[in-house]
Amino acid sequence: MDSVIEEGFTSSRRPSPLGGRKPTKDDLAEFATDNPDAIDDVLPGRPGELSMLIVGINPGLWTAAVNAPFARPGNRFWPSLHQAGLTDHLVDASLGLAVEDEAQLLARGIGITNLVGRATARADELDKDELREGAARLVRRLDDIRPKVVAVAGITSFRIGYSQPKAHLGEQDTSLIDGWPEDINLHVVPQPSGLNAHYQVPDLARIWREVWESIED
Repeated sequence: MDSVIEEGFTSSRRPSPLGGRKPTKDDLAEFATDNPDAIDDVLPGRPGELSMLIVGINPGLWTAAVNAPFARPGNRFWPSLHQAGLTDHLVDASLGLAVEDEAQLLARGIGITNLVGRATARADELDKDELREGAARLVRRLDDIRPKVVAVAGITSFRIGYSQPKAHLGEQDTSLIDGWPEDINLHVVPQPSGLNAHYQVPDLARIWREVWESIED
């Protein structure tokens, strides 16, 4: 399931706005804005190169401050992805995402984006309209990205965004989502934030592995 990334990979993502230093409280406050593109995606340049597209709900303030997904220390995303065997080392994105780590993700066929681009301290600061607009936008983007599977990290926001109040974690029935491509599978996985005490790193790693192994070559 690995994708091919050309040698001499060059990132199109912006470096950390803080130049590699740790954000302060004052820094974080400056990123609590209405900017709809607070963080750059991790995506290949051409469609059809992803095995799995991971979709966060929206960037946290730390994540926006360093322009790196799931960057806040204590977030279980990177440790669980590594424990699942989807990265060859534990990625430390707390000061920014290294070009080498971005290249490794894309070489494995793993991309990262968000339902909503606006940064907030907590995902529950988003309103229902934002989540529904972001959910619809993701569906439209799938024709260009063309991953084999999508994994949305956060059941509560998924239920609101896609008007699926009875949805549970795991694989979803995409026929219930207007416009979702029939050939792209959809899973909802737990929110990996350190605030979610119900799922620890080993639990999340098992779930990531299950999603990855569901992908057909």
